[in-house]
Amino acid sequence: MSALRNLDRAGRRRSPATMPGYHAGRPPANKGVRYPADPPRVEEIVAVMRQAGESVYGRRLRGMIVVLWRAGLRIHEALALAESDLEERRGALLVRHGKGDKRREVGMDDWGWEQLRPWLAHRATMPVGALFCVIDGPSAGRPWTASAARHQLRRLAARAGLRRRFAPHQLRHAHAIEMAREGVPLNIIQRQLGHTDLGVTSTYRGCPRPRRTLSGGPPALVRSSWERSGR
Repeated sequence: MSALRNLDRAGRRRSPATMPGYHAGRPPANKGVRYPADPPRVEEIVAVMRQAGESVYGRRLRGMIVVLWRAGLRIHEALALAESDLEERRGALLVRHGKGDKRREVGMDDWGWEQLRPWLAHRATMPVGALFCVIDGPSAGRPWTASAARHQLRRLAARAGLRRRFAPHQLRHAHAIEMAREGVPLNIIQRQLGHTDLGVTSTYRGCPRPRRTLSGGPPALVRSSWERSGR
């Protein structure tokens, strides 16, 4: 019987690495290794947002991008947001279930709220539930899945002509690097990102400053790039 388990459907011998328990107790080869953040540039993110278009699907995707990019959320934190977790008057989002199920409040700039409003207007016409939800079909109103969001981001980035990886977590990196370049204290960045270890946050401290800056910092650069791309 054990001999049969070592064969695949075509009768070929399976690799030991495919057998259950093979990796048990073995730490990943990259455990403890920290890689430098390599987020997309502002112009690349804006190009992807423009490519999303003005359909309801595009508005949902643009809303997801700004929450990841301008608030620095993890993908599962963004998908766990409810409509009641947003307080635009204060520019705040309440993360109820962060990493380790920790709760925190984060801020988002005015430009991010501007880009989120079209989706919020449509979301108000649907059943109450998750902020980013399925739009149509029998499961309309139910939470959007992380795999579906990642797939749409990759497909949209390819259509926008990006020849690089474009993943949700990279948008979070972009947010952290922008704050570090502006001289925001590390403990503030740590609180915004929800890091337990300040050492993790410190990886963003050595990021080089951009060659071109505008008065008002990253939000002004983002707005300028958005307006130029729409001409």
